[in-house]
Amino acid sequence: MDQAKLARMQASVRIGNPPSGPRANRNRGKGTPRRKVKKVHKSSGADDKKLQATLKKMNVQPIPAVEEVNMFKEDGNVIHFGNPRVHASVPSNTFALYGNGEEKELTELVPGILNQLGPDSLASLRKLAESYQNMQKNQAGAEGKKDDEEDDIPDLVEGQDFESKVE
Repeated sequence: MDQAKLARMQASVRIGNPPSGPRANRNRGKGTPRRKVKKVHKSSGADDKKLQATLKKMNVQPIPAVEEVNMFKEDGNVIHFGNPRVHASVPSNTFALYGNGEEKELTELVPGILNQLGPDSLASLRKLAESYQNMQKNQAGAEGKKDDEEDDIPDLVEGQDFESKVE
């Protein structure tokens, strides 16, 4: 856009009280809306304040020194919170977690998560390990077959004499 067109567009927007005096009709276009106040967009802080007020009514207490929280999903993935803020109200059986949750696969957290797994999760971990081993075997077998195919001597084609073409 050129500067003249931009200046005309800015002049056509009416914000604030209407001007008085000799330039009263200058900034008023025929089809421009009347805006008395600039719009200010609100942030979502109101929801957080309501949540904090509700938790305060429930008399939640902070639980210090929680290093990580893992939530196991039915599909085998884990929602992992590293160093979350945890608040709890034991009488109302309510826990609040604050932090950035990351959805990870179970295999990414395996060494440190084994003591947190229940019997169902251990069974799914065994199945996952077996499928991983089978996949490794299949890949190794496919590579072995590919090498064997490259080493094979091609079949002879009947009815063609290549020696006559060389001369």
